[in-house]
Amino acid sequence: MTERVLITPEAAKVVDRLRESHGELMFHQSGGCCDGSQPMSFPKGEFRVSDSDVLLGEIAGCGFYMSRDQFEYWQHTQLTIDVVPGRGASFSLEIPLGVRFITRSRLYTPEEGSDLTAVDV
Repeated sequence: MTERVLITPEAAKVVDRLRESHGELMFHQSGGCCDGSQPMSFPKGEFRVSDSDVLLGEIAGCGFYMSRDQFEYWQHTQLTIDVVPGRGASFSLEIPLGVRFITRSRLYTPEEGSDLTAVDV
């Protein structure tokens, strides 16, 4: 099966550091005006997902969610969560570390597109 969301080894190390301080984590792909399209990390359960969010998969042991409307636009792309130096916006947990998570994307190949992990939309 082709995974819909992946994480780089560098970003996974940041997740491990955050987990030490905050316990279990979750991600939500922001689509808001203030954060652009920044993936945001939260303590698990702090960000309230609803019926309008979909679970795309798991990265570094964390659920990764996105709004159903945004998924309609991104459903043909594989997302890779990475980390770069710099300060992100808003309430994401990595901000005090001087880094921010970013999303890189690429279109699926035809073969990958026919073998995607299921998403309950």
